Amino acid sequence: MVKITFPDGKNRDFDNGVSGLDIANSISTSLAKSALVIKFNDDYLDLNTTITTDGTVSIVTSKDKEALPFLRHTCAHVMAQAIKRLYPSAKLAIGPSIENGFYYDIDCETKITAEDFSKIEKEMAKIVSENHAIERKNLSTADAKKFFLQNGESYKVELIDDLEKNGVSEVSLYTQGEFTDLCRGPHLPSTSKVGVDTFKLTSVAGAYWRGDVKNKMLQRVYATAWATKADLEAYIKIQEEAEKRDHRKIGVAMDLFHFEPDYAPGSVFWHPKGWTLFQKLISYMRKKQADNGYIEVSTPTIMNRCLWETSGHWDKYKHNMYTATVQDEDTEFAVKPMNCPGGVLIYKQGIRSYRDLPIRMAEFGKVDRYEASGALHGLLRVREFTQDDAHIFCTTEQMEEECIRVIKLIMEIYKEFGFGNVRIKLSTRPEKRIGSDEVWDMTEKALANSLEHHGYEYTIFPGEGAFYGPKLEFVLRDAIGRDWQCGTLQVDMNLPERFDISYVGQDGEKHRPIMLHRALFGSLERFTGILIENFAGHLPLWLSPVQVAIATVSESTVPYAEKVNKALKDMGISTILDISKEKISYKVRQHSTSKVPVIAVIGEKESETESVTIRRIGSDKQETLSLADFINLLKIEAKI
Repeated sequence: MVKITFPDGKNRDFDNGVSGLDIANSISTSLAKSALVIKFNDDYLDLNTTITTDGTVSIVTSKDKEALPFLRHTCAHVMAQAIKRLYPSAKLAIGPSIENGFYYDIDCETKITAEDFSKIEKEMAKIVSENHAIERKNLSTADAKKFFLQNGESYKVELIDDLEKNGVSEVSLYTQGEFTDLCRGPHLPSTSKVGVDTFKLTSVAGAYWRGDVKNKMLQRVYATAWATKADLEAYIKIQEEAEKRDHRKIGVAMDLFHFEPDYAPGSVFWHPKGWTLFQKLISYMRKKQADNGYIEVSTPTIMNRCLWETSGHWDKYKHNMYTATVQDEDTEFAVKPMNCPGGVLIYKQGIRSYRDLPIRMAEFGKVDRYEASGALHGLLRVREFTQDDAHIFCTTEQMEEECIRVIKLIMEIYKEFGFGNVRIKLSTRPEKRIGSDEVWDMTEKALANSLEHHGYEYTIFPGEGAFYGPKLEFVLRDAIGRDWQCGTLQVDMNLPERFDISYVGQDGEKHRPIMLHRALFGSLERFTGILIENFAGHLPLWLSPVQVAIATVSESTVPYAEKVNKALKDMGISTILDISKEKISYKVRQHSTSKVPVIAVIGEKESETESVTIRRIGSDKQETLSLADFINLLKIEAKI
């Protein structure tokens, strides 16, 4: 007999060898029909998995959010099966579920394009309707390799080779109809559980096998899948809105930036207007930090490799770091992928006393990290970016108060940018970590207490912290419901130890400081992209690189328009003076396309009465104000 405990705490005894489907049937036939996978203790398993030990079981259905990754992974197999039917010579690589969908990497002689999506989706729907049972079979790695070799699936063989190198001797294969794939599962019980109208192919891109440019470029076919047709349609609607808000398109319309993939992939070329916006963000943050007791520093971009070996980054991140050697020298240098070690070296200059702490050391540091070309995405995923980093060195006793201050600052900043919906994640100790349990207890409690001090709700992610300390992540929800992870607060017990930094305590002895890593925007480039998409380019007046366009109706109004322009510039408003001979309707349309927040129209009447007629972006309404009232209005909105 095995004792099964249900989520409500009730227990039932079953014959040894009971399956998840049997357990679901024992509750109700309707539950058994809607069951997709089971959760046994902390593991998700196929519905037909035989249970031979006591444990807690919950039945996962399509109504449960936790079912989505398994539904999507099964749908990835359905897509791979459809592609193999349509392109028999195609070889399959990997096909994981990802946020909002899944992808499959394909080695196919035929180039798959968006025009092919409909026929692939049609074949997928056919496979779903065929209602193939999805069956798992465990094989030795030797037998599995033999099977895939016979079927020409060389990528699967390579994956199994790697598993063998890690001591794995048995793998699982999943079969649905004529299609078999290497996978650890779990999967839905049949293809019909996917649904014929709940998935959609979204895009195709290039992806090097295993992310290595030395390997072959594969075709990565992306798709999305949801529990219901309504969920899919809601997602598609959001994606359509996101397409309208794409910061890359708006960036061109506003003349903010561009990219040069052939010369500097993943690096931004900021145009004057874009650089103005970027500097406004830095100025805003610089003032916030100064008001909160931060000092600002700057550390070198290129530093000796040995520094990164000391910090531990070399072993973990060297494949993402840019390195260089100097002619006639053997020393290897690295372009910094993060700012932390440089900040530690500044801290190490001189003897530090407990009276000096806390030290809140901020840096707008430009860093470089290699990202695969297929992963680059405008400002949101770049290789070179600027972090609004800060490293806080404090005593153990000061740590909780410093965390409270950081959280308050983060939430205040997000609110001022219009992000009222912020989710907070607390990631706790992983299995592999440094430091004693007592230290982890203290640091995790400090972060939790800091959140509770402000009354903020948070979600705990057990085991998701870094090996050197727990962390908080702040996730913003934008105007169309998308989530963006931006700010972080992280406790570091690693770098103070590695660099042997200390302070002299009240007892005259050396003590190890606590080091807090803190980013508010995160990457300024990425945050700029998020802002553009959140506001659809309609940036708040105070943030807009061009705040007012002054457009004349006729040549006779130019002198007064110049007077208005000077008055605005004198008060610090950035303007465009448009005295061209184009029609006023054309001028308004052009400046609206460029996302200028306010267009001030100057006609004969305005010139005579020293007034302006203003139109705001996104509105057909207009109003006429005296020049004095207009200036006062701008002072308020531009936060002057």
